[in-house]
Amino acid sequence: MTQQGTLGIAVIGTGMMGADHVRRINDVISGARVAAVVDIDEARAKHVADGVEGAVAYTDPAAAMAAPDVDAVLIASPGPAHEAALLTAFEHDLPVLCEKPLTPDPDSALRVLEAEQRLGHRRVQVGFMRRYDSEFMKLKSLLAGGELGRPLLLHCRHRNASVHSYFTSDMLITDSVVHEMDQSRWLLEQEITAVTVLRPTPSAHAPEGLSDPQLVIFETDGGSLVNVEIFATCGFGYQVQAEAVCERGTARVGDAHGMLINRTGGWGGEIAPDFVARFEEAYDREVQAWVNATRRGEVEGPSTWDGYAAAAVSAAGVRAQTTGERTAVEMIERPAFYA
Repeated sequence: MTQQGTLGIAVIGTGMMGADHVRRINDVISGARVAAVVDIDEARAKHVADGVEGAVAYTDPAAAMAAPDVDAVLIASPGPAHEAALLTAFEHDLPVLCEKPLTPDPDSALRVLEAEQRLGHRRVQVGFMRRYDSEFMKLKSLLAGGELGRPLLLHCRHRNASVHSYFTSDMLITDSVVHEMDQSRWLLEQEITAVTVLRPTPSAHAPEGLSDPQLVIFETDGGSLVNVEIFATCGFGYQVQAEAVCERGTARVGDAHGMLINRTGGWGGEIAPDFVARFEEAYDREVQAWVNATRRGEVEGPSTWDGYAAAAVSAAGVRAQTTGERTAVEMIERPAFYA
């Protein structure tokens, strides 16, 4: 794909994220168009495709990827379907932006990792959008510059107003804290080596069987410690915050210091209702960066290795939930391919 060409994208999955990415590609970013929309629900795929000029609805991801006007793939289907879609994309040597998780477990993630290496070049960017958030980008730049010295601690908070009734305690780790796993590895430039999960008495507002909130602790190979408060049923809105405690100072992001209003009896600002609103600009920046790199014939951003690492840490986190014990992360050595 040349710099001048318009990238034809097949969007796989038309749930909340998939539909939002279709809108984003169609209305917000430049250099790309939605060529295909894929969902096992034919009516839903057709409904989404009908709203985009030139888009064709499919129920089979392989058929969409074989279409002559498809140059790249955006995977937003449920996690268990990702491995098959990724391997099919490799068969066609198509660039992929894959929403997290890369795959739901380390074994399947490792199979994808090995398949991409057999291609001989990177094809996958994993959708860890916090790397494209303006506040987190500033924090990354500050830490990388060394002005504050070595990071010692990273305090993280991840709060959501509510979750679906089917949400499980495992999903607090695999669907929510997985973002802090990638965020911590990226900000600190260290691998996570062990996970501990502590659980207070659950909130009275948590659905039956959901142990919420939890405190998750990461140890890293660079000697830093990370603690993550995950509170998925806080009731008041969506918050993602991080504070780095370094040798010569601290830095915190995520407080949403926008407009403050004074009114009778109080003062304050707004809290985002959900992750789509909080990270809208990050998603826009992420997809635009992927399109730009793909049109240059390059692959940037979070790699298949980052997706595999998150899956390995998630598996350790789920084990730590069950046992209540410090749990070592089991990972292969990082291949030179992803250096």
